[in-house]
Amino acid sequence: MVVITFWLALLGAVFSYFIYPIVLMLIPKRQVKDFGQETPDSPPPKISLIVTAYNEESRIREKIKNCLEIDYPDLEILIASDCSSDQTDEIVGEFRGKNVVLARATERKGKENAQLQAIGKSTGDIVVFSDVATTIPADALRKLVRYFDDPDVGAVSSEDRFVSRDGGIVGEGAYVRYEMWLRRLESSRAGIVGLSGSFFAARRDVCEVDWDIYSPSDFNTALNCARKGVVAVTAPDVVGIYTDVSDPQKEYQRKIRTVIRGWTALSRHLEVLNPSKFGLFAFQVFGHKLMRWAVPWFLVLLFITSIALAGKGAFYTLALLGQAAFYGLVLAGHFSPDLRAQALIKIPYFFVQVNIAIAHATVFFLTGRRMTVWTPSKR
Repeated sequence: MVVITFWLALLGAVFSYFIYPIVLMLIPKRQVKDFGQETPDSPPPKISLIVTAYNEESRIREKIKNCLEIDYPDLEILIASDCSSDQTDEIVGEFRGKNVVLARATERKGKENAQLQAIGKSTGDIVVFSDVATTIPADALRKLVRYFDDPDVGAVSSEDRFVSRDGGIVGEGAYVRYEMWLRRLESSRAGIVGLSGSFFAARRDVCEVDWDIYSPSDFNTALNCARKGVVAVTAPDVVGIYTDVSDPQKEYQRKIRTVIRGWTALSRHLEVLNPSKFGLFAFQVFGHKLMRWAVPWFLVLLFITSIALAGKGAFYTLALLGQAAFYGLVLAGHFSPDLRAQALIKIPYFFVQVNIAIAHATVFFLTGRRMTVWTPSKR
């Protein structure tokens, strides 16, 4: 029984990160229109760019200037203030007359509620969502909107570019690059199962399906696309740029909140796990979300069973030693910030931190805790 548990735990631990992508690569790509090309004969659709903010007085002016530098002919900018209590709203008012609208929530209920109220005030055919911390390149919206030339596309996600403060791309940056690669695989099959919450777009009718303020909008939008029979895709040529987080504890709390709300979204849309109704998309949700959220528990089982089997064969002994070395690096990084800055340690440290946050969030979710109100990570 212990041997069976060991192999099941090993399979579960590697499924989402390794087996699932391999399976996707073996599945034929869906037939799509060659979107992403210029269509000069028709006017571009109007875009409403919604930037969600809470107490962002130190960064909101720079973000608005970034939005005003975007090269797009028919663009309205809405700042969705989640009842900011600092000078955020007043700073937004400085840009009145430049097609920048303040959409202040009537009460503080969280990011998605603020977005919902801004959607109600918007007039665009395409709604783009962005965070204050994300820098949008000037040509990004022109590139992004071309993907909607394909009528089967309901939402489009940017790809994240993580820049650490020292200019390197390690740790979370390496993880983000892996996620972007995985999204490209999903995008060419049944569509991605989660968009970049910091910068994505959706058709207005997708936003109006079921904008659930208790679920993360980036995940819920992908699910809404599946429910409408359209797909959410990634745009490799459209990037959102963001930098390292200055407060690791706040970023850890952000990860907990993200997973709790991901569980919430999935629990409210369980039908997307039905393969007879959603086909390959159901498998993608299972492989990318459910199995990913189960990884920390598989890792615990794997370590425990490795200890129990260590004296019963060289393979099991090596498995235990390998895990001990891996977690030893993580502990070294935990107690030494200097070591943690090294890629050899930062990557496993980040991996373990993510899985601890997933486990933490899962326990919270199963015990009834929910998170709606948010405080953005300071980057």
